[in-house]
Amino acid sequence: MANAPAARQALTVLRLLARHTEPVPASAIARDLNLPRSSVYHLLAVLGEQEFVVHLPEERRYGLGVAAFELGSAYTRQAPLQRLARQPMVRLVDATKHNAHLAVLHGRDVLYVIEERAPGRPPLVTDVGVRLPSQLTASGLAMLASLPPQQVRALFPSRDTFVQRHGVGPTTLAGLRTVLSRVRRDGFAVEDGTVTPDFASVAAPVLDHVGHPVAGIAVTYPAAEVTEDQRRFIVEQVIKTATDLTRRVRGRA
Repeated sequence: MANAPAARQALTVLRLLARHTEPVPASAIARDLNLPRSSVYHLLAVLGEQEFVVHLPEERRYGLGVAAFELGSAYTRQAPLQRLARQPMVRLVDATKHNAHLAVLHGRDVLYVIEERAPGRPPLVTDVGVRLPSQLTASGLAMLASLPPQQVRALFPSRDTFVQRHGVGPTTLAGLRTVLSRVRRDGFAVEDGTVTPDFASVAAPVLDHVGHPVAGIAVTYPAAEVTEDQRRFIVEQVIKTATDLTRRVRGRA
């Protein structure tokens, strides 16, 4: 394991570059990572040889290279999030006896990537591949509540960006902020009839290592059939499943 410290430092450099929206000077990398400049230049040279880092000589800065992009593309192709989520979703459905789904943010929408259907329960609009306005869905609200306020404002800059399905749900940024504040306070999101009349959902976010929402997990149920005690149990199971998946992706609970 003699090369383990060097490998760890190389990965730390890549993580630092990934956090920045623009290339970074070597001096800033050395300062932020508290490493000698000579070590940083050596790490950057090795990473550059393998095309994980690219040097921009005119700007005297370093950015991520094509090999880093290839790794990200491979992550998407292998769909590890869906694979890691499958068994926790099965357990969630077994516990609640209601349909569950996992969605990711796609612009202002949520995109459903897993639907786990409970035996005897009817299919829902939240089928795999379906997109819905995020501010109307429990999974979308759970993820939006975990975003920085400025990012939410960028997603919903005007009234025109608030789409409705059945005449209910937030229609302004101020109204959405009120809802998201309640989600952050409670630790879970709720929607009742905004997606499908007579059906309600509860959801919690799955977070990555910096607290960014990578997915939302929700359970949907016929609102009239579920008692308040049953709803509380569903909420507990949804939060438990989201926390489990957050740990599985090495996220920050």
